[in-house]
This record gives sequence, structure tokens and C-alpha cells, in this order.
Amino acid sequence: MIPIILSGGSGSRLWPLSRTAFPKQFLAFSSKYTLFQETCLRLPSNKTKKPLIICNNEHRFIAAHQLQDINIEADAIILEPVGRNTAPAIAMAAMYIEAQGGEETMLILPSDHIITDTKNFHTTIEQGEKKAREGKIVTFGIVPTKPHTGYGYIQASTSDKSGAKVLEFKEKPDALTAEKYLKNGNYYWNSGMFMISSSVYLSELEKNAPDILKVCRTAFENLSSDLDFLRISNDIFEECRSESIDYAIMEKTDDAYVIPLNAGWNDLGEWSSIFDTKEKCIDGNVAEGDISHFDCKGSYFYSDNKLVTAIGLDNMIVVDTVDALLIAPKSRSQEVKAIVNSLNKTGRSETITNRMVHRPWGTFDSVDKGDQYQVKRITVYPGQKLSVQKHQKRSEHWVVVKGIASITLNDEKFDLEEYESTYIPVGSIHSLENKTDTFLKIIEVQCGRYLGEDDIIRLDDIYGRQKESI
Repeated sequence: MIPIILSGGSGSRLWPLSRTAFPKQFLAFSSKYTLFQETCLRLPSNKTKKPLIICNNEHRFIAAHQLQDINIEADAIILEPVGRNTAPAIAMAAMYIEAQGGEETMLILPSDHIITDTKNFHTTIEQGEKKAREGKIVTFGIVPTKPHTGYGYIQASTSDKSGAKVLEFKEKPDALTAEKYLKNGNYYWNSGMFMISSSVYLSELEKNAPDILKVCRTAFENLSSDLDFLRISNDIFEECRSESIDYAIMEKTDDAYVIPLNAGWNDLGEWSSIFDTKEKCIDGNVAEGDISHFDCKGSYFYSDNKLVTAIGLDNMIVVDTVDALLIAPKSRSQEVKAIVNSLNKTGRSETITNRMVHRPWGTFDSVDKGDQYQVKRITVYPGQKLSVQKHQKRSEHWVVVKGIASITLNDEKFDLEEYESTYIPVGSIHSLENKTDTFLKIIEVQCGRYLGEDDIIRLDDIYGRQKESI
């Protein structure tokens, strides 16, 4: 079977750690690996082919780098120009498989879940594969551990551990209804994981959502290659209706089949979910980072940059990042999305990027900014190169603090070693490259009347970004 890894989410309920430009699936919460990497690493290598990745265009280099870091090669990485939910994304994957001249059983997995019992996960998807080969559209229902009101539910015809026909999909219930579901025994949390034959999926889409299929067909026929990526046309894909596989197919088909999954699953959909996965201290608190608390109970504390102190907090969430602080009752952590929406309406950049910005060549951190100046800490990955570019409104001064920088400055080429520096005048054609196998770190001081990231005129770029501000 071929894994289809869906990686287009924004993770807004885990703001301020998760941002639009670097969402939760690319962050590490439970191990040294990110959620995206964990999703790929837990695949049964003897049962699956190379994964097919569907991700947002803006995240393409993040996904590629994270795959490279764990030595996993994707069959392909398909880039969505705009988010249109899971039904169109899976359609593009199925058409890709179809174009390769065959039919495959697709194991469809979101890239932002935790699963602690890998062995049971493997056993369950083997059950699912058998049913998918019989033409069933399999969904994996999570065996509920409590009357959770934050998940949708799946009602099965029986509570048979080997699986059963789906009777109905239920929206997120109130507390009383969730209690009834838990006692009943044949209700499961909707995990968002599926298994289905690629040809069956396209057939079901033609039957139940032909408008989506039509747009996706046109979009697939106009796919273009971009380095190692397959790019979907924005003009075509944005015309597609946004719809989940649940609404487009699962709630309409007669062949939906649910298999119970009991494998330590958590979708990390909000901060209270993060809290649930962490080891607690004697007072039931979780403290990550430089934290000092007194007389607090059942609370989650996180800091990635400075000392955070708290007194007398019960069941609270406190998340401090370098540019934003969140404080909320744990019971209301689902409402973080409302804060994000409010900030978006006022044009705040904190919902989009952190101070640490990721690029295909590395990262930069804006450590200080004032009137007509900005200071950045730049890290360039081994073997990577910034674009050949120039600026119309700012000059730059580079100081190497670690590694060796290979510099292009107009017609001159030279190397800078540690503690050496160079000056880049306004309008000069320049580039920076790390030809070594270790990380290059420099301090960049920008001066000028305008210091925006869009003051970049790219003349050459190994990542094909000449027309992009990023």
C-alpha cells in the first residue's frame, strides 16, 4: 500500500507555537522528531511503498528538509497552492497513482497525530488493508477513553473489535451525549485516518462529488514540475470546492467500514491535548522550559526563551514564545483559534511567522530592530546557498561567527572565516554560500530606510524562487 501523508493544516489552536508559515506538524512535541517525521517513521516499511506527500506550497522546503533529515525518500511531493480540505487532496493523490499505470491501496494519514503503540497501529492497518482490498472504504475509529466533546464520533453497527459497518457520523457532541456514546460501546472518535483503493476513491468521488473530481482532473492534467516537487495550478485549483472526505464521500457511501484503533492516539488539536500527553509533576503540572511555579495545580507551562514564573494557577495554559504570550484556562484551549482569527483581522504578523523564519537554505532570527536598522542571526545549512540578489533600499554588513562563508559581491568572490566580516552596499549584487559540511552562522546588520523582506531582487536562485518574496 502507498501512504498518503496529508500535511496542509495550519494548527491555529496551538498558537503561538504553531504559525501559518511553520505549523504544528513540523514541530516536535513528544520526541526529537517532528509530528510529520514521526508519521513517516512509524510506517511499516515492509508493508508500504514510498510515501506520497501532499503539502502547502509555502511548506515545500520544510517538508523536503525534514524527510531528508530522517533519510526517507518520498514518491512525490504534491504542492497545493491553496487549501481545499482533504477530499481534493486525496483526489490528486489517487490521480497520481492512476497516472503511474496502476491501482494502489491508499493509507491516508494526517501528519499531526501522536501514536504511541506502533505495534498495534501496524496490526490495525493490516486489518484495514484486507477490507480495502474488498472494496470497502475503511476509517479507523479511536476507542474513546473519556466522553470527549472536541471530537466527531463514528457510530458502528456493532462493537466488534475486528470492525463493523458505519451507521452514521456524528458531529462533536455535548457532554451528556458524549457520556451516552462512551457507555454505548460502539461509538468511536473520528481519527481522520482512512484506507481505500485509489480507483474506488475516484469512483466514489465521481458518484458523490463530481464537481470536485472535474476540477481535480483538470488540475492534475496541468501539473508542472518544480525541482523535486509537483505543482498544482493556482488558477485551476482555487476553483475547487473545499470539502473533507467525510462530507464528500464517507457520509454518503454504503461501503464505509470502521475498524477500532487502540494505539495511544492523540491528534494534538489544542493545548489541553498537549498537556494530556506529558508527564505530570506531583501537583499535576507540566513545565517545559525555564519555569518556576508555586502553589499551581493541573496547569501547563511552556517557555522557549526566558524565565516564566507563576503563583496560584489552577488548570491554566501559559505558553510563552519570543514574540507572543498565551494565557488561557485549560478548559477553553479550543478557543485559541478565535484569538488567531482576531489577530488576522488586524493584520498582525505573529499569526503567520515566528521571529525565527525558515528558508530552504536555513533560518534567520531577527534579534533586534529599530529605526532604520535590523540585526539578524543567520544559519545556513551545509551545502546550501542564498539567492544571487540585490536590495534597492538597504545595505548589509555580515560577520561570520561560525564556519566559512563563500561570498559573491558584484564581480568578486572570496571566503570569510570566523570573526571576519564584509560590507554589502545598497544595490550590490551579492550571494552567500556554505560549501562545507557544517552549519554556517553569521550576524547580519541591515541599515536603510526600508527593511522589508520584499526588498529582494533575485537574479538567480537554486530553489527557483525568483518571483517569490520568500
